[in-house]
Amino acid sequence: MATVHPYLTFNGTCEEAFNFYKSVFGGEFPYAGKFNDMPSEYPIAESEKNKIMHISLPIGNTVLMGSDAVEGFGGIPKIGDNFSVSINTDSEEEAMRIFNALSAGGKVTMPLDKTFWGALFGMFTDKFGINWMVNYDYEQK
Repeated sequence: MATVHPYLTFNGTCEEAFNFYKSVFGGEFPYAGKFNDMPSEYPIAESEKNKIMHISLPIGNTVLMGSDAVEGFGGIPKIGDNFSVSINTDSEEEAMRIFNALSAGGKVTMPLDKTFWGALFGMFTDKFGINWMVNYDYEQK
């Protein structure tokens, strides 16, 4: 069964924001990666290498996730545009079904495909203007 998590996008303040959220909610970051941690086939400007590529903070039964925006990966969001709904699925088939159904009539910004972090992942804005991310981790825990 798919799970839903909020995903926040920042203009260079992701690490500061998530440290603040951690001070409020407690807990630890199971993952916090920067753009300089990406494989070299994804070129990143030197000025953006220390920005957060992905971070997560469990809060109760959900996970607050986030990243900084960089020019080469979708541009810089405006406040109000910096929120996505992230769907994590239990199977590749479920990821494809949800991605195809929700993106119909919308705009795909990153096609659903295998990633360097071991997942099937894609992003789109649906026909109602809502930003979505669909993810299936090949090595489920």
